[in-house]
Amino acid sequence: MTRIAVIGPGAVGGVVAAWLAQNPGLAVEVCARTAFDRLEVETPGGPLTASPRVLTAPDQASPVDWAIVTTKTYDAAATGAWLARLVGPGTRVAVLQNGVEHVERFTPYVPAERITPAVVDIPAERSAPGRVRQRRDGVILVPDGAAGEAFAALFAHTPIAVSTTADFRTAAWRKLALNCAGAVNALTLKPAGVARREPVAEIMRALVGECVAVGRAEGADLPSDLPEKVVEGYRAGPPDGINSLHADRAAGRPMELDARNGVIVRLGARHGIATPVNAMMVALLETAATS
Repeated sequence: MTRIAVIGPGAVGGVVAAWLAQNPGLAVEVCARTAFDRLEVETPGGPLTASPRVLTAPDQASPVDWAIVTTKTYDAAATGAWLARLVGPGTRVAVLQNGVEHVERFTPYVPAERITPAVVDIPAERSAPGRVRQRRDGVILVPDGAAGEAFAALFAHTPIAVSTTADFRTAAWRKLALNCAGAVNALTLKPAGVARREPVAEIMRALVGECVAVGRAEGADLPSDLPEKVVEGYRAGPPDGINSLHADRAAGRPMELDARNGVIVRLGARHGIATPVNAMMVALLETAATS
């Protein structure tokens, strides 16, 4: 029996935990702030339920085989308290978060060689503790190697496409390119369909263009047409789609602004690359969050 703890059963975490729990060979528990009876996920294929063990305090936890981190990027310290109890001599830690600093974010708590970073594309929204709407089956990418292959094997029974890649850096920056454009939605509080307005799309292209420049300086292999591809993706998707930055601002919650746009500004400064549009978005959203 493989023991798995999912830290942060929000939208993505709830989906991951519910699907993993469908395998009787996996003992799944979730580490949450709020207790709930069971997970209920509205998936593209129909309703999915699961009843993992729910822990609400780190002192209830003990070492597991896999600790899967799906908390918000700004919750690293609180997540570290869970990891202090969940990580034993043989534990692997998978970090399913936004941004490009998965490993750096958790090396204060776990040795880097124990961490498997993951790029996740599972559109989902949480309506209440334990209640999630999953819009697509989704994909997860992890680096090549034994840890990545072992992580992918956990999902063999699910419709989530989990695979390894030889160029994780590029995969992470591609996802950041998509995410950084979503700052427009958070600022306007308009869903994905707002990208169909050309003036808005032009701002998105500028955000992604800066991301491409910084990502290339960081060693990612990013195509020149990525800004246009990101806009096309927004326009082709459900017009009522809401990204997590938008959802968090609308609900008055903290936003992952640094991991999605601030990192582009920070790393751009390191390389001497100007990032005025991302810097503007950070300044405006920080101001909006404090008003």
